[in-house]
Amino acid sequence: MTAEGPARTGGGSAVVPGPLLAVEGVTKVFPGVTALDGVGFEVRPGEVHALVGENGAGKSTLVRVLGGVHGPDLGTMTLDGAPYAPQDPAEALAAGVRIVHQELSVLPNLTVAENLFLERLPRRFGVVDFRQANRDATDLLARVGLDVSPRTRMGELSVAQTQLVEIARALAARARLLVLDEPTATLTAHETRRLFEIVRDLRSMGTAVVYISHHLDEIFQVCDRVTVLRNGRHVGTHPVGDLTSADLVRLMVGREFADDHPFPGDVTPGEVVLAVDGLGVRGLDATVSFDVRAGEIVGVAGLVGAGRTETMRALFGADRADGGTVTVGGRRVTIRRPRDAVRAGISFATEDRKAQGLILPMGGDVNITLAALRKVTRGGLLRRDAERAQAAAMASRMRVKAPDITTAVGTLSGGNQQKVVLARWLYRDARVLIMDEPTRGIDVGARHEIYAIVAELARQGRAIVMVSSDLPELIGMCHRILVFSRGRVVGDVPRAEFDHERLLSLAYSGFLNGARPEPEGGDRVD
Repeated sequence: MTAEGPARTGGGSAVVPGPLLAVEGVTKVFPGVTALDGVGFEVRPGEVHALVGENGAGKSTLVRVLGGVHGPDLGTMTLDGAPYAPQDPAEALAAGVRIVHQELSVLPNLTVAENLFLERLPRRFGVVDFRQANRDATDLLARVGLDVSPRTRMGELSVAQTQLVEIARALAARARLLVLDEPTATLTAHETRRLFEIVRDLRSMGTAVVYISHHLDEIFQVCDRVTVLRNGRHVGTHPVGDLTSADLVRLMVGREFADDHPFPGDVTPGEVVLAVDGLGVRGLDATVSFDVRAGEIVGVAGLVGAGRTETMRALFGADRADGGTVTVGGRRVTIRRPRDAVRAGISFATEDRKAQGLILPMGGDVNITLAALRKVTRGGLLRRDAERAQAAAMASRMRVKAPDITTAVGTLSGGNQQKVVLARWLYRDARVLIMDEPTRGIDVGARHEIYAIVAELARQGRAIVMVSSDLPELIGMCHRILVFSRGRVVGDVPRAEFDHERLLSLAYSGFLNGARPEPEGGDRVD
């Protein structure tokens, strides 16, 4: 049932009546699955319209239909009253529909400016005017709050910085309908607030925005109405002011969760498993030191560019470290490449699981056993039956939902892909598990399952490092939180002293008037 009536916002502003986009009875079938089953909803001019649902609910398929990637098998769409049936993304863009996809699509060897204006680079006397492109790019980057040179190659940016470039690229298109698919997945609170300001500005100018997010608090902060999908079907459309977050969860998943963050409070951390002392990381001004105990979940917080991911990559050997020592289980280890880290018992679930963590065309069997092939080989030959059986057992333990263990992981939902990554490192029996943005792009149900798995791993005595831009996630799950600011650890905050404002203040401490952050003394952070 669809709840109509005027959309409401936190500020009580009215929304222009009448749909800009109308979707009616859209169905899309792929081999073996009906991704969309008679879906219909409307988006009004000057409205921020949320689209929510679990992974696999049909949101991404619907976005691809809107963007001309897929054509519907049944149903119709209209844009501003005229039939709308884009045959490809170029037609959608020409009609004024711009999509910022969850899976980022940039050209890493081109500059930021070239990516921003790829479809319409400015020209002068028939030649590309790169000076003008860089000037225009500087203005767009400032608008989204990204402080990088427009001449920087995209491949040098982090995932979060790339996300901001994608948003800036969408703004450059001046679309009538802008679709944002998980736009804050890797953004910190500061970048998220800036994005909300941009969205509100677009709304005031009459632009329609479809906003997709698994962070339900964002829906209530920035959206007017919300459409809920479940199993490819339209469940309902409601003004956000008529719902609570609990109502949304029930509509999305048909069940409730007793505890959003199942912190393993029954675990008392044991001996030090991982000790990092004076680790030098390229691009950071200071060295990094910390330790993690058996059964302990240590969070890592900080703004984009603070050095969180860079430190973890250097620790794992993915990037070169400049000095320092690493000790695992009391034994000093030398890590020059990821292979050394894996042999030492350190695992790393990267922030970009699709590009760096998984072999998407291959099945779960191949991806799970990849780090421990010796377990399924004999005489140098791979035992495929053993590989499938052992991977299936591990997938079952991780509650991976897939048609078969040999199903290509690229076809699985984000939550199930993340479970496959975790299954790989458990199959390897890693003592230390580093997780960078472990719930990025994962729905509320799968996120809860990931949290439960992490809590159970802590109970098993594994040492866990959780890097996240989601501060409530760290507060809910961790024993301690390390706060990074401009390449330094400026705080090591125990759970008893967790305070959202204090943690944010520490994260910003290195970015105030060019200040250089100084570490707090001892364990207490004031």
